[in-house]
Amino acid sequence: MQAPLPAFDPAWVMVPRPTVGGLMAVCEDSYGALMRLAPDLRLAWGELRAGAATGADLHLQVLAQSRYTTEVRLTYAFPDAPADGLPCLDPNARLCAYHDALQVEVLDLHQTALPIYRHYGYPALDAKWKANLFLARWLGFCVRQGYRFAPGPSVDAADQPRRGECQTIS
Repeated sequence: MQAPLPAFDPAWVMVPRPTVGGLMAVCEDSYGALMRLAPDLRLAWGELRAGAATGADLHLQVLAQSRYTTEVRLTYAFPDAPADGLPCLDPNARLCAYHDALQVEVLDLHQTALPIYRHYGYPALDAKWKANLFLARWLGFCVRQGYRFAPGPSVDAADQPRRGECQTIS
């Protein structure tokens, strides 16, 4: 049995200027929260749904599984938007869980208030920091609200995702 994973460290919110080491610590906090939400993530396929007493359902779609990584999409699906009839996916994040490093990284994030840069030079490190800090806070909120993904897919196993490695943003 694994030791319990540490809770999100709110001290990271107060860091005046992000560092790569600080970003790694935030990614570790996110991994801990994601493992509390989906403890069987390494074995999961397809789409999973978790509900809480209050709030919209949380959706986790496994996009790829490999020996050391799992790529997922995590989102809420709010009721249909009145203009186009499509569900509102916000926040909508594509994540890579690195099981060997015990970290989760934001690969892509749609979130209405936060722009994302796609490289690591400053000020992009600041944007990457904000995206991963947002993820850590969101995952912590989901854990506190009682979301939990049950083991096994909630969709047809024939729709299994491809196997492969997470593609990091360069």
